[in-house]
Amino acid sequence: MAGTETLIRALADRTELADLVARHSLWIDGRRYDDTGRLFTEDVVVTSPRGEARGIEALVELVRSGDDRYVRTLHSKSNLVIDVEGETATVRAHDIAVFVIDDKTEAVAAGFHRYGARRTEDGWRFDRLEITPIALTEPLGRAL
Repeated sequence: MAGTETLIRALADRTELADLVARHSLWIDGRRYDDTGRLFTEDVVVTSPRGEARGIEALVELVRSGDDRYVRTLHSKSNLVIDVEGETATVRAHDIAVFVIDDKTEAVAAGFHRYGARRTEDGWRFDRLEITPIALTEPLGRAL
């Protein structure tokens, strides 16, 4: 029975972590800053091309400083690699993002997201995020 319980726990952890990654994209794109505590720990550390943030308030400020410049954004994560070690985990994901600059132009970015997570009494939360850019286009004319 312990083998089955262990497997179920591992699958549940992986599912919750994958869901957290998806919710991270929805959080950014929907500008759901009030939900930040449902995704990140209070002491989260984020490193991105825009700078570094320590804590939830600094994270929201960092995200707003960039994404509020765009009419809309659309982030899509794929190729998740999830490693769970007890009460901590790492998740690696590819991220493709479309940044709508105005009603005639967009830009596209690609990068790696490396998350650190820990189990809290409220479930898994990210305590670390490192964003490594791979590519960014110049503004592109809209085809549609």
